[in-house]
Amino acid sequence: MTALVDHFKAGLDAPICLTWELTYACNLACVHCLSSSGRRDPRELTTDECKAVIDELERMQVFYVNIGGGEPTVRSDFWEIVDYATAHHVGVKFSTNGVRITPRIAERLAKSDYVDVQISLDGATAEVNDAVRGPGSYATAIRAMENLANAGFRGFKLSVVATRHNIPQLDEFKAIADRYGAQLRITRLRPSGRGADTWDELHPLPEQQRRLYEWLLVHGDNVLTGDSFFHLSAYGKALPGLNLCGAGRVVCLIDPIGDVYACPFAIHEAFLAGNVRDEGGFAKVWRESPLFRELRRPQAAGACASCGHYDACQGGCMAAKFFTGLPLDGPDPECVRGEGQAALATVAADSVPKPSQDHSRTAKPRRRGGPVPVTIGMRRPATPAAMPSKPCDENPLSGMPLPEPARTATPGNAPAKPCDENPLSGMPAPRAAEEAAMAGAASGVERP
Repeated sequence: MTALVDHFKAGLDAPICLTWELTYACNLACVHCLSSSGRRDPRELTTDECKAVIDELERMQVFYVNIGGGEPTVRSDFWEIVDYATAHHVGVKFSTNGVRITPRIAERLAKSDYVDVQISLDGATAEVNDAVRGPGSYATAIRAMENLANAGFRGFKLSVVATRHNIPQLDEFKAIADRYGAQLRITRLRPSGRGADTWDELHPLPEQQRRLYEWLLVHGDNVLTGDSFFHLSAYGKALPGLNLCGAGRVVCLIDPIGDVYACPFAIHEAFLAGNVRDEGGFAKVWRESPLFRELRRPQAAGACASCGHYDACQGGCMAAKFFTGLPLDGPDPECVRGEGQAALATVAADSVPKPSQDHSRTAKPRRRGGPVPVTIGMRRPATPAAMPSKPCDENPLSGMPLPEPARTATPGNAPAKPCDENPLSGMPAPRAAEEAAMAGAASGVERP
């Protein structure tokens, strides 16, 4: 295993997998959203551009892509892109809040051998989940899992971001996954996107970190983590996984407009490696980016050099350090030895970098960050900001043809213009608890 990890640290000729956010449009407004999603970016990749990226991934022999957003299923060409990927030997796992997983779609998914589904749920009860993901989102996710289970889809993923409010519910999450024939996946909360504004209120307390670690030791063989918690290995026994930061080495992110970042949790110009629209496409960015080459060089332990646990935790998460104002060679902010807390006490509030983008439907004013303690990376070429041509473009789904299931138009109810449409119209009537959430998406008003 050691030799394999060392090989991965030096980088691979192609990523094992990559995260691809197809759109920033979303019907929810999760308070910890890593990409601050909500409104659609008018510059997002076209269908043909997405297919060209898939052609590259096939040539590079990338195993699969993690498709997310935003809510990726709201793109009218979502299924076309998924079908194109699987037809070109690129497997697909997509993350969704479940809003479009109808019985018919669930049956379609159950018949595919190369598509996996990940349903997001951040509370084992509606009270805990909806406080983070929005009113009605718990019911939407449960309904999606019911549809998948009824269609015979076994082994889809139930994805949970661990917070101080849901760590007491770990056993309940496992029970929900077992009930629907799903596999539980627990990932770490990062201070990225809107998560930067809610980190102090949501990230697990030190005693909860220990509880999570011990729980994962018991259930680790049956629970996925996406290698999120390698910083916890400093407690003692290593958790299942590679236990290293794969940013720019074995994984990366393609965002909706084609920008390539080293890590899905590090959407900031300091970690921008290039764009798939540039000459040479994704392959050139992956293989020749100065940023990625820098990340693949042997890394110094820095402030952690004298710690006997460095070999176990590898210094922790790059994104978590960056967005809390710590240097990349410093301790993880959630270092289990307490070094992160001590380091954070020396960070001035106005020196903490902020995410570069915010696609929230109602953007919150952000404090201006100070100097960014990273020099690698590249800046996006300065271009005039794309402004909405009309107020209804602020609705993230306006003007987008509805993906499956298709609606049957009837005389007299056609909208006067595309933005008059409720983006979720034509779907099975929501349960009462979900109605408010969907109404918020249609109106473009952010929910609390």
